[in-house]
Amino acid sequence: MNGTLNKVMLIGHLGDDVKMHYFDGGNCIGRFQLATNEVYINKTTNEKITSTEWHNLVVRNKAAEICEKYLSKGDKIYVEGRIKSRQWQAEDGTTKYTTEIQVTEFTFLTTKKETGNHKPHQDQESTKNTNFDASNESLPINDLPF
Repeated sequence: MNGTLNKVMLIGHLGDDVKMHYFDGGNCIGRFQLATNEVYINKTTNEKITSTEWHNLVVRNKAAEICEKYLSKGDKIYVEGRIKSRQWQAEDGTTKYTTEIQVTEFTFLTTKKETGNHKPHQDQESTKNTNFDASNESLPINDLPF
């Protein structure tokens, strides 16, 4: 196989609310951290150990606006995307590095805003199983191949 693949699938809880950044021309991005947990038993002490990994997620434009509207700290979400590393110069002149997940698809699993109202949102279906790949914009969101 000569091809390559850069794909990430995560299920976790938001560490904080979505932080939005707006740019000239109307584009925007949303950033938030996602916590995933690994739970195991220490065989020598029989103690339950939970290890948390934090992931930096980035969503763009309409996807970012949807996430900001419906998600808040603690909500559970499924995301798909790709790993992207970048670097920049800090104000003190040092070079900073980060690794992010560029989200291409997501599904809300639980939202506090949804469970607090005990009513489904009118556009709830549009926030589930949403694909923000530009090549699929002409397909209806609820048009599943199976």
